[in-house]
Amino acid sequence: MSKDFPGLLKEKGLKNTPTRRAILDVFSADCKPINAEYIHEKLKKSDINLVTIYRTLESFEEAGILKRVSLNKASSYYELAANHHHHLICTNCGTVEGFKECDIGDVSRKALKDSKFQTVSGHSLELFGKCKKCAKA
Repeated sequence: MSKDFPGLLKEKGLKNTPTRRAILDVFSADCKPINAEYIHEKLKKSDINLVTIYRTLESFEEAGILKRVSLNKASSYYELAANHHHHLICTNCGTVEGFKECDIGDVSRKALKDSKFQTVSGHSLELFGKCKKCAKA
């Protein structure tokens, strides 16, 4: 993904620092949800500590640059918010695969029908099961 990260940081009111750009570059290189520990490993030569990575991920989430993805794991996983898609997750081996189908309109209408809520402003969808390799084993 070729992204104008300096422009995005400016648009969101964040300083364009080498640390922030390095963290965003990890997201552009990996098209899967990633956690702070993964980023720390990828950037181990750069002296960016894990606490800084956690703080940066939180500020990116607050600014709407990243979104948190629930993978039913202990660690928080993130991906770029502009890349809207959903996930299939193998409960056996942990393989994660993205998919773009997003026909959530009927589900939203049904959820709101008898709810105290009036609108839905976003959603996240993760499907859990076994990948073909694990299902065969």
